[in-house]
Amino acid sequence: MAHTCQCSSGSSGIFCSDNEMSHKSTLLKYSEYIFPTITAVMLITGFIFKIFNISFLEHPIVNFIWYLIAYLFVGIPVIKETYKSIKEKDLFNEFTLMTLASIGAFYIGEYAEAAAVMLFYTIGELFQEKAVMKAQRSIKSLLDIRPDTATLLDGDKKVNKHPKDLNVDDLIEVKPGERIPLDGIIINQQALFNTSALTGESIPRSININEEVLAGMISFDSTVIIKVKRPYSQSAISKIIEMVQNASERKANTELLIRKLARIYTPVVTLLSFLVVLIPFIYSLISPSFIFLFDEWLYRSLIFLVISCPCALVVSIPLGYFGGIGAASSKGILFKGSNYLEALTKVNTFLFDKTGTLTDGTFSVNKIIVEKGFRENELLKIIASVESQSNHPLARSIVEYVHKKDISLDTVTNFKELSGYGIEALINNKNIIAGNIKIMNLHDIKVSDLSIGTEETVVYVAIDNKYAGAILLSDMLKPDAIKTISELKKSGIEDIRIISGDNREVVEKTAKQLSIDKYYSNLFPQDKAGIFTQIKNKTNHITAFVGDGINDAPTLALSDVGIAMGALGSDIAIETADIVIQSDKLSSINDAIKIAKLTKRVVYQNIAFAFGVKILVLLLGIAGYANLWEAVFADVGVALIAILNSVRIQWTYMKNK
Repeated sequence: MAHTCQCSSGSSGIFCSDNEMSHKSTLLKYSEYIFPTITAVMLITGFIFKIFNISFLEHPIVNFIWYLIAYLFVGIPVIKETYKSIKEKDLFNEFTLMTLASIGAFYIGEYAEAAAVMLFYTIGELFQEKAVMKAQRSIKSLLDIRPDTATLLDGDKKVNKHPKDLNVDDLIEVKPGERIPLDGIIINQQALFNTSALTGESIPRSININEEVLAGMISFDSTVIIKVKRPYSQSAISKIIEMVQNASERKANTELLIRKLARIYTPVVTLLSFLVVLIPFIYSLISPSFIFLFDEWLYRSLIFLVISCPCALVVSIPLGYFGGIGAASSKGILFKGSNYLEALTKVNTFLFDKTGTLTDGTFSVNKIIVEKGFRENELLKIIASVESQSNHPLARSIVEYVHKKDISLDTVTNFKELSGYGIEALINNKNIIAGNIKIMNLHDIKVSDLSIGTEETVVYVAIDNKYAGAILLSDMLKPDAIKTISELKKSGIEDIRIISGDNREVVEKTAKQLSIDKYYSNLFPQDKAGIFTQIKNKTNHITAFVGDGINDAPTLALSDVGIAMGALGSDIAIETADIVIQSDKLSSINDAIKIAKLTKRVVYQNIAFAFGVKILVLLLGIAGYANLWEAVFADVGVALIAILNSVRIQWTYMKNK
């Protein structure tokens, strides 16, 4: 328990090493509930005897033995930890400080205060441990939403198995109200699913046959049969759980700085506590008129020792960041580390991909242009056949449009997808080229002016290097896009840009709708990287890129903060992005910024409060106006207040989930 706030050990934060856990379990074994209660009862009894002048504790030996017993109930575990840390050559930690302070209090006859120091320290550590464990449990329960059993369809039999024991391509049945145990493909019917545990969305989502469903979703009103796509350990939610639990390893600069300062702070204050005794003693030798009282100055030095423990900072700060990560997770926003929480508060330049990010990514076919010598159904059959091999949003929309016309598709061979251009393939020994104007220019194919200069997205088609026609599609803005951009501007983000591979007219139309002045069009993936390099070369730009997480991996990696939208099932998004927004809600970006800013405020409040109180009590201690009770408050009390302040980040957002 206590090792969570040890400054000199380089503790990893919220998630602790095996060595740290052994320290914690040792202290908890002796101190939890029973021993602190006995000590508290003995202390209260002693105070009652003193108030009512009961003579039982007036005898010096009885008084000493009474408070020694009270002390040992809570002191032995700490003394054991002190011995272990000294053996490990770790001298400057809270165990050593509390042991020295309490022994010193016994030496000067302050028996009750010696026992009280250990009691309040133990209680404080117990509360700290509970707060950390609660944070861990809340994150784990939030994310670990996989059921323990799955119904395997084995011929005519239904067998209950643990999801770990199932294999790819197994068929499982999920009844209404049950959670999906593994990622897979729905194969029997369209159904509604509750995805709130994954995305934070309360609105049910309709998923069609042959579309992907993810572990943790809940079937609303249909019994569905799912073909397993990934094993238990590789499911999207397993990766997310691992990502969030590992987030504490990527620490914010503030957290790293405090840990570095704590390693210096504790030994420096310990040295000062010795100087509190030594300097007055030396001064008394120089100035005979100054009367040096060893017990008085030793008492003041003990106050230094108690206050020097930096628990309030070293526990509450990582807990604050972890609270921010947990709060964001409850809203369907995954931060890969506390460093990204802090970085997001500094971003002043946002760049957005267009298709699938600012827009729905669900295109509708508005017009079909057919050149002379070709028939419309022939053109649709060819383009849908090659596009059926692609996962691009444009491709899916075209295939869906042609499917509704009951046009059968041809077999495709030699399929090749060129990023930023389009598709090349063979159908019945005919060379098919489909894509944007750049792929036409690449093959020196001349196109009709009818399909150029439009504000719609155009897919051109060429058959055997002869232009055959084009399909014009339009994409709508996401419902919350305008509000999101407006709120970003209100929050102080003035530099907002669009970078897209679409033609200029399409991008310009989107930019005007969103009141964005700067935009880039007709970009290849490498062009986007070049733009980022130019922007980042300007030292005042701290950039965030928002993309769909599938085609934007290089740009996500280049930005200071990469944000992947609606990318729960995208492995490359989880690997590359710094922040993964599991839903398609663009407004989640504003939620992420608000949580990041609240976390930063809480962390800075904890730093200012802890240092302020400690410095005040230190000064009062030197002047002789503070006793060990105030010192205990400056350590344990401040730590508890700082921890409660950190936990309110989770309370604020999780209660509104």
